[in-house]
Amino acid sequence: MTDKRICVNCVMDTTDSKIVFDDKGVCDHCNVFYSDISPKWHTDERGDSVLKEIVKKIKKEGEGKDFDCLMGMSGGIDSSYLLYVMVKKYGLRPLVFHVDAGWNSQIAVNNIERLVDGLGLDLFTEVINWEEMKDLQLAFFKSGVSHIDTPQDHAFFATMYKFASMHKIKYILTGGNYSTECVRNPLEWMYYQSDSIQLNDIYKKHGSGKLKDYPITNILWHKVYLQYFKKIKLIRPLDFFPYNKDEAMKTLVKEYGYQEYPQKHFESRFTRFYESFWLLKKFGYDTRKVQYSSLILTGQMKREDALEKLKTPAYDPKTINQDFEYVATKLGISVEELQGFMDAPNKTYKDYKSQEYIYNVGAKVMRLLGLEKGGKR
Repeated sequence: MTDKRICVNCVMDTTDSKIVFDDKGVCDHCNVFYSDISPKWHTDERGDSVLKEIVKKIKKEGEGKDFDCLMGMSGGIDSSYLLYVMVKKYGLRPLVFHVDAGWNSQIAVNNIERLVDGLGLDLFTEVINWEEMKDLQLAFFKSGVSHIDTPQDHAFFATMYKFASMHKIKYILTGGNYSTECVRNPLEWMYYQSDSIQLNDIYKKHGSGKLKDYPITNILWHKVYLQYFKKIKLIRPLDFFPYNKDEAMKTLVKEYGYQEYPQKHFESRFTRFYESFWLLKKFGYDTRKVQYSSLILTGQMKREDALEKLKTPAYDPKTINQDFEYVATKLGISVEELQGFMDAPNKTYKDYKSQEYIYNVGAKVMRLLGLEKGGKR
């Protein structure tokens, strides 16, 4: 087995099988950031000016209404800080939208309540049918693919888009950003969660019932029809002003008693188990490499600190058996059965039907039109 080669600039390595290094040992994740994202990403007065114009349009659209936009909130730091800034600094009146897929940690529930109550906002929570969610989640475990968090993520944005369409909401604000996410997870680690063809194929092969209530979206519907025909716009405000994760955390802790998570995305108990343990142990993929590399590139973390953190696993060896049992019990299976899924042969998204070609064509068009930066996955 060949030794892993690691980028000299960030901490991405050859566990991303498609990684490419230049003659200086710098990976393509870094070079894409320096050539395609950084020169076009403005968080100074230029970004502020653009955001103020967007806010003006949002406020005009919301005149006479109970709220002027929809803002998805998971309880994580990105969406929480976004909510705080857009209300406190820019004066928006969002309806806070949360999707409960059955895996919320108590910390996430507390953080959402503190922010919503502290800012005097209304919260709308959509609860996913647990029996269907459970069956779909089990189907992904049985499938052998790495992206077993898809059922949760797909439900989040499918529900939010359908809600916006049904209630004629023209603006959706999301916590997606370059500051903490300029390096994307490789496609082999986490395939597109919005691919309904793949989701349905995996469920057809490994599920046991029918998805009657589970919300399913289609990329052409939410990327093309809703945005260009229904004129529903998806805005990423965190890209228009300086966003430092640690500073944001300190602000929310001080103002609202916000509780910190050990790692990005750990507001979900399933995602914590999946990203810290399952992906690493079964496939050898450590998502901290993506997260830390993003922070390194945006000046929020030192490479040597990232390398030091990566020496220890993201999961707690003392409690992982409890987490393993918790996931098995919640899914209604034995620990032995869950272990069987862990030990089964690994598969990839290519083993099932997909719409990958549509994503590839769409990404090329978006980059040509200047609507998307980056693109390395």
